[in-house]
Amino acid sequence: MKHLESIEEFTQLRENGRTIFMFSANWCPDCRFIDPVLPEIEAKFSEFTFIYVDRDDFIDICQQLDVYGIPSFVAFENGKELGRFVSKDRKTQEEIEAFITGLN
Repeated sequence: MKHLESIEEFTQLRENGRTIFMFSANWCPDCRFIDPVLPEIEAKFSEFTFIYVDRDDFIDICQQLDVYGIPSFVAFENGKELGRFVSKDRKTQEEIEAFITGLN
C-alpha cells in the first residue's frame, strides 16, 4: 500500500478518482493485526486506490476528517466522501470488505 507523503498529495488523491485512505500508525497493534490481509483486500477492490496515512505524521488530516481511532478507513470519489469505517476497534478482513462492498 502506498504511503501518503504530503497534504497536497492527500488533496489530489481525494479529489481525483476513487481512493480509500487507511489511517494507521506503526505502534498500533490493531493496525498490525490487519496488515497481512491488506494486499488481498487491495487486489479484490482494484477499482480503488488504497493509501496508508500515518496518523502521527498527518494529525491535521485526521482532525479535519474526525478520525480519532485507528485503524480507520475513509473512502472518497472525486472529492465526495463515499463512506467511513472509523473506530478504535480491531477490524477483521470480513468487516473491511463489507464496508468497501457497501460503497459501490
